Amino acid sequence: MSELEELVERDRDHECGGLGADHVCVRLVGVAELPTRFGHFRIAAFWNNRDGKDHVAIIKGNVRGGEDVPTRLHSECLTGDALGSLRCDCRDQLESSLSKIGELDRGIVLYLRQEGRGIGLMNKVRAYALQDRGLDTVEANLALGFGDDERDYAIAAHMLQSLEVGSIQLMTNNPNKIKQLEQLGVRVSGRLPHLLPPNPYNQFYLETKAKRSGHYIDFGVRLPEQAEPVVVEGMPEPDLK
Repeated sequence: MSELEELVERDRDHECGGLGADHVCVRLVGVAELPTRFGHFRIAAFWNNRDGKDHVAIIKGNVRGGEDVPTRLHSECLTGDALGSLRCDCRDQLESSLSKIGELDRGIVLYLRQEGRGIGLMNKVRAYALQDRGLDTVEANLALGFGDDERDYAIAAHMLQSLEVGSIQLMTNNPNKIKQLEQLGVRVSGRLPHLLPPNPYNQFYLETKAKRSGHYIDFGVRLPEQAEPVVVEGMPEPDLK
């Protein structure tokens, strides 16, 4: 029995007071091998008592009891992750984090079901429509009655706790992720910048992240293999304001 399978057995009857304002309790329910184009991982599925969604950890190597484990928190984005939308950098972020961690001895990508910064797919499409009329991402969310970012990382914090990870190096440009995780008891020993070059369709979105949400983004970053911006044939150039 592997160390992760032992944790599944441990969690069969797990109940606890939970983490965060919603007292989120998480249970590790299954583990399987996951060979990918980015490397060989194991995928761990988690039940939780809050949202009824299936969140997963994509794990490289032995992370149980690990210190300074490179970790990425990735929030679900159907339009980017699955459909290749250029309006955001989500697919690039996901693939880059898997590729980087796939080259390491150990690491974790938590794939969290928090579509549209936590407002859901339907509302994300509504926010897109407002952005098409000139609003930025923050203004669009506010116009729909939401905050700038509705994501809650209590589930992620408990997932790391369930995996018995001692401390992490968080792969992020978002200071709020670090703040929330630390408030929830996760030891964040360092930050690993996760910078990717913009394309013509997401540059204003990324600029808004930097200017209005405080993300650490350097717009001078250009990766050699992606030196030229992506342009879709037949699609008009976006207004970058």
